[in-house]
Amino acid sequence: METPEPVIVHHLFRPLLAELLNVLRSLSEAQWAAPTPCPAWSVHQLALHLLDVDVGQLSRERDGHRASMIEATGWDDLVSALNRKNEAWVNSAGGISPRLTSELLEITGEEVASHLSSLDPYSDGPEVSWAGPASTPMWLHIAREYTERWHHQQQIRQATGTKLLTGKEMVAPVLATFARAFPRTYEGVSASDGCTVKVAILGDAGTSWLLVFHDSAWTLYQDDILCSPNSEITIDQEDAWRLFTKSITTSEVLPRITYSGNTELAAKVLDTVAVIA
Repeated sequence: METPEPVIVHHLFRPLLAELLNVLRSLSEAQWAAPTPCPAWSVHQLALHLLDVDVGQLSRERDGHRASMIEATGWDDLVSALNRKNEAWVNSAGGISPRLTSELLEITGEEVASHLSSLDPYSDGPEVSWAGPASTPMWLHIAREYTERWHHQQQIRQATGTKLLTGKEMVAPVLATFARAFPRTYEGVSASDGCTVKVAILGDAGTSWLLVFHDSAWTLYQDDILCSPNSEITIDQEDAWRLFTKSITTSEVLPRITYSGNTELAAKVLDTVAVIA
């Protein structure tokens, strides 16, 4: 079995930004005020959150500004601290007009794309908390930043009735990045040595993954057609990204999921969260 290939996405930030700006510039006043899958946030507020994501990243990483960094002990503390920070920003930035929000996103988005393109994807990167507590390669950090912007843009498109981004080039890296959360999801789940769970994500951008238990831990591999898994779960790519970003509930997804083998073991995949929430 082979370990997954790195997810290299620095070249996608500018096309993704262009797609976002095209949507935002086309919105009516009512669409800017429309509710989104992010609880209690309108389209305008979600766009302001994306602006905060850009500003925070540039301040922390490019400029080394420590005041923008969040100190937390443990996952729950991190989620609470980040939620408080996000809410405070959105509330305080509410005086920024939709037009100016778009104009500022164009500036910060270009700066983020330039900054991330300057990084060596194979160097050591900061922790990606939902993938595990250990340090990670820089490419995973960059891919995480891509998924943050991609899934929030999808939510804006959902809220405004705009066509979703469905092209394989943009979607496949998101799903491949989210798969890195599977081993953490299975932490604490014990099995016999060599036990294998297959996660099949259906769709043009989907692929299949194997989780294998050995040495008291779960390791992610690319699918091997010669492997006979102990359990398998199949989920559509649209349901997968929405579920892993908490944009849809497990109960909504369940009727469309299929299992084989050990159902309880396979169903653990549905607990995957690939955002800090």
